[in-house]
Amino acid sequence: MEAPEAPLRTVERPVPSLQDGEALLSCIYSEVCGTDVHLWHGALAGVPYPLIPGHVAVGTVEQVKGEVHSLQGRPVKEGDLVTFHDVDKTCGRCWTCLVAQQPTRCPHRKVYGITYSSEEGLLGGWAEKILLTQTVPILHLPDELDPEPFIAAGCGGPTGLHAVLRGRVSLGDKVYVQGIGPVGIAACAFAKLCGAEKVIASGSPAARLKAARDMGADETLDIRQHSVEERIQMIMDKTRGFGVDVIIEACGNPLAVKEGVSCLRDGGRYVLVGHYTDAGSVDINPHLDITKKHAEILGCWGTEPKHVWQAMDWIARTRDRLPWQKCISGFYPLEEAEQALRDVEALRVIKAVIAPSATANP
Repeated sequence: MEAPEAPLRTVERPVPSLQDGEALLSCIYSEVCGTDVHLWHGALAGVPYPLIPGHVAVGTVEQVKGEVHSLQGRPVKEGDLVTFHDVDKTCGRCWTCLVAQQPTRCPHRKVYGITYSSEEGLLGGWAEKILLTQTVPILHLPDELDPEPFIAAGCGGPTGLHAVLRGRVSLGDKVYVQGIGPVGIAACAFAKLCGAEKVIASGSPAARLKAARDMGADETLDIRQHSVEERIQMIMDKTRGFGVDVIIEACGNPLAVKEGVSCLRDGGRYVLVGHYTDAGSVDINPHLDITKKHAEILGCWGTEPKHVWQAMDWIARTRDRLPWQKCISGFYPLEEAEQALRDVEALRVIKAVIAPSATANP
């Protein structure tokens, strides 16, 4: 990805010579995230183009130099099936890490496929090989977990789980998920697994609505068929006029925030995880929407290694009862990465997956 709006190109890069503590991953799959669409349109600040997109990937270890261990404490060896947390170089020593205890906001952190330039090396997932640095957290996939269900959840799995944990979803809660892309769908699944009594999700199109129901939503609302006012009334009717306990905004539309605070019960919790880019402002009434409701408004930025660990564990344990893999709408070779971006942006797919070893379609 050479620059915003520029056509994507496939290029040859040399295989790096490893330093001690590094590994080389042969990429099986890397996802296409909504963040990649934002990157393509230049919606994120400080991006060092040109870059190799793809911040979540899974593959087999091709080379290792020195001693390398995964988060599970296992030695990383050639042939192992692994993934990695896409955030690198979180320092663990600054004020943000140690005092605020907010490692996702560490000013030193770098992110594969987003804040690493391609001039710095093979540090993105849309490639045949990926360099795993000395400081990037590596995770072995459980023996019972295949690459397909893992990459089907992709970034949305840990991010959706982080939002559910941030909202403290618990037994008996009524949860409203706004937006049913990969993050929202994962939030539906994890909210239900955390014991939510009822999960309601809103969004479009029909394929995503069905996926949300298959993954845990008890009811879905098609935003193309119901107005904001109708959706608010439907939510209130379903909660006997009290409102929901937890709302997870996963759509990135500022107008959803106004709708959300209207559906929240007194003392409820509202988690905003969809606004990874600046999509604009919205007017809310601090007295009526927040203070009088004694509401909690919670931002959710990025993920930590524990969220990847926990999401992967849940995916492995629920692989036989939740259709994670069905969220993959298509596999794309590297030569079709731009088409994959367009399909994600147009909502023609739920999850697009880059398969570097695949052959381009004729």
